[in-house]
Amino acid sequence: MKKTWKNCKKPSPVDVESLSNSININPVLATVLIQRGVCNFEEAKQFFNPDLDRLYDPFLMKDMDLAVGRLVQALSHHEKILIYGDYDVDGTTSVALVYGFLRKFHTDLLFYINDRELEGYGISKEGIDFAYEQGISLIISLDCGIKAGDLIKLASEKGMDFIVCDHHTTGVTLPEAVAVLDPKREDCSYPYKELSGCGIGFKLLQGLCMQGLGDVDELYSMLDLVSVSIASDIVPITDENRILCFHGLKVLNRNPQPGLKALMGTSEKGEIDISGIVFGIAPRINAAGRIDHANAAVSLMLSTSMEEAEKKAVKVNEKNTLRRDYDKSITEEALAMIREEQSDHFSTVLYSKNWHKGVVGIVASRCIEHYFRPTVVLTSSNGTATGSARSIPGFDLYEAIEQCSELLVKFGGHKYAAGLTLETKNIDAFREKFEKIVEENITEEMKVPVISINSEVQFDVITKNFVNIVARMGPFGPGNMAPVFEARNVYVHNSLQLLKEQHLKFIAGQKGNTAIFDAIGFGLSDYYEDMVTHSSFSMVFTVEHNEYKGRKRIQLRIRDIKFDREHGIESE
Repeated sequence: MKKTWKNCKKPSPVDVESLSNSININPVLATVLIQRGVCNFEEAKQFFNPDLDRLYDPFLMKDMDLAVGRLVQALSHHEKILIYGDYDVDGTTSVALVYGFLRKFHTDLLFYINDRELEGYGISKEGIDFAYEQGISLIISLDCGIKAGDLIKLASEKGMDFIVCDHHTTGVTLPEAVAVLDPKREDCSYPYKELSGCGIGFKLLQGLCMQGLGDVDELYSMLDLVSVSIASDIVPITDENRILCFHGLKVLNRNPQPGLKALMGTSEKGEIDISGIVFGIAPRINAAGRIDHANAAVSLMLSTSMEEAEKKAVKVNEKNTLRRDYDKSITEEALAMIREEQSDHFSTVLYSKNWHKGVVGIVASRCIEHYFRPTVVLTSSNGTATGSARSIPGFDLYEAIEQCSELLVKFGGHKYAAGLTLETKNIDAFREKFEKIVEENITEEMKVPVISINSEVQFDVITKNFVNIVARMGPFGPGNMAPVFEARNVYVHNSLQLLKEQHLKFIAGQKGNTAIFDAIGFGLSDYYEDMVTHSSFSMVFTVEHNEYKGRKRIQLRIRDIKFDREHGIESE
């Protein structure tokens, strides 16, 4: 897929020199920091040392006092509490965090996760009925509930109180719960709006600890769950999320929950970073709810011993293998449908009654890799069409779906990801209206993937210390992506090869430089023939340490290659 290279705004040479001198780093790295809003010594000190002491006071969040007060009351009176979560990674880690923390000093606890196939996302009637049958007096919903006003009212009529912990966009009216914790509500002045669902659960527990119930150090020891939620739910890794994620990754790599440790044993080796979560841990947690029931994932993450966790991890991993099979076959079908029916559209809306509901979100993302546009993938469930939608940078998917709300039974989500349900008879009408909305609002710039380049670099600048400083800018993710560099006059120094017919690997050199580096380009096999025939090229890449058999080497991870320097790189 053709990509646009765009240079990030260059800071002034005076500012670059000032920061470079004050913290003693290469001007290229000073440029990257200023582009991230880090402009002086004090800001750099805070950026490179994310401190838990800089977490915001949870009581700055609207209704936190009410939420903590009601929870303290329930704990003091030994009430029966239900921890209710969604079936994705954010929802299941939320439940594991809150249930796992509260069970240290409260025994009257249950958890509930919806059945993806039978109940769909969000609070369900079945969940309310379950709570009533179990004699629950307080329900804490995590990663869901912000649009469940009618069901929360039903719970209240049955004598059950609700604390809603959600991070999704609010509806016109808020549910009539005891407390609604959601930084996105218009009347909430909490300074950071982008917490994950698990992050909201963490803030509730942080508030509880500040009231003397629970040990905050024990809570911090569970930040590995929060980091998994942040990475998996694709929320910005900025501000408070970056602090939580930074320390969560430390826990994940040093002393993780047994369930996560067992999952890592089936997926990744060595140090786990955001990428390791996204491609290793998250798919396995998600697979439990996609293929069967997400209770298995929560149960795994609540394991108290490695022996228990390893047994449960094997079963979860089996579900992930099955999920991969579904993913591959359904993606092939979906791409064929686009080629035959919607290749010239501005959007993609697909439906098949035979697709597995658990993987339609993954399939939507796969389709965007081939057809870069807002995508909705639907399947049949309980007599309706239900599915997932994914977007492209810059296009507000949630707003577009909201404009089709008269055709929907329900919907919810974010700017870039959403879930929806509609009557099958309305699929064609929805496809037509959604296509029109996308056509009217998508810009030419949105239609082509953009690679933002932080700075051009010469190979001799890329030293071990350079890569170490880049690594300290992490954790990397939305809002704090790994710095992207451009190098010109690059050539294949040695060992050009194709891996699995999909990936490029070679030793890269640069004309006028003596430094050479291992370079790998995942999914860039189409460039192989041109690399054989061209003496040099330009490439954009990130830098990293690659450890193999105990030896660390600098590796360039290629994002894209251009063989003609007249490619007109734009500037932001």
